[in-house]
Amino acid sequence: MKNINPLGLFDEHFLLERLTKLKDPLVKLNDHIDWKIFAPILDVVFNKPKNSNNVGRPPFDRLMMFKLMILQSLYNLSDDQMEYQITDRLSLKRFLSLKSSDRVPDSKTIWKFRETLIQEEVIEALFYRFNQALDDQSIFANTGQIVDASFVEVPKQRNTRDENKEVKAGKTPDTWKTKPNKLRQKDRDARWTKKNKMSFYGYKNHIKVDKGTKLISSYMVTDASVHDSQELETLIQLRI
Repeated sequence: MKNINPLGLFDEHFLLERLTKLKDPLVKLNDHIDWKIFAPILDVVFNKPKNSNNVGRPPFDRLMMFKLMILQSLYNLSDDQMEYQITDRLSLKRFLSLKSSDRVPDSKTIWKFRETLIQEEVIEALFYRFNQALDDQSIFANTGQIVDASFVEVPKQRNTRDENKEVKAGKTPDTWKTKPNKLRQKDRDARWTKKNKMSFYGYKNHIKVDKGTKLISSYMVTDASVHDSQELETLIQLRI
C-alpha cells in the first residue's frame, strides 16, 4: 500500500492560497467584518459566574465560537457535522483562525455555547449586528430570500413521566428545585417531534437566507415541535 504523507507547512499554505484565488467567500467575510464588535455582548454573557468555567481545559475563544455559529447557520450543519467539517476543512479552520494543530470544539461544546446564547436571549442581537455589519460594508448584493428550517438535536432527557408532564406545563419539578446541579443539567425548553417517521428531540432553527450568498438575514429558534409554517410570516417580516 502506498504511503500518504501528511500535509507539510508549505503544502497547507499553497492550498489556502488556491482557495483564496477560487474566491472563498469566507475570506471576504473575514476581510470586511470587524469581529471585535461582537465582543461586548459575548463578554457580558460569559463573564457571568454561572456561564464561566474555570475547571479543566481553557475555554475556546468567544469570538471564534460565534464565528462558528455563523458557519453552522451558513452551511446548515448539525453540531456533529460542524465538528467534523472544522476538523476536515482548511478553509473553515482559516476562517476561525485555527491552526492545524489546534483542538477543535466538539459537538457538546458547540451545543452548550449556542444554548447559553439562547438562554441569555442575545442570539438575535448578535445576528442583527452581524447583518448590520454586512449592510454597512455592502459586501453582498441581495438576490432574493429563501426560508428554511432545520432540527438541532440535544442530549435526550431521562425524566420520569411526572417530570415530563410538569415541564410541558411550563413548571419546574420540585425534585429539581432542591438539587441545583441536577437543575443546571436539565433542558426545559427542548421538545420531541416526528418527521418522516423519525423522532427528534431538541430545537428548530428557522432561518431566512439570501438566495445568492446563503447568508442569514433573519433567524429564530423554537422548540422542535413547532411546525415550519407557524413561524413563516414572522420570519419573512423579521430583519435581525
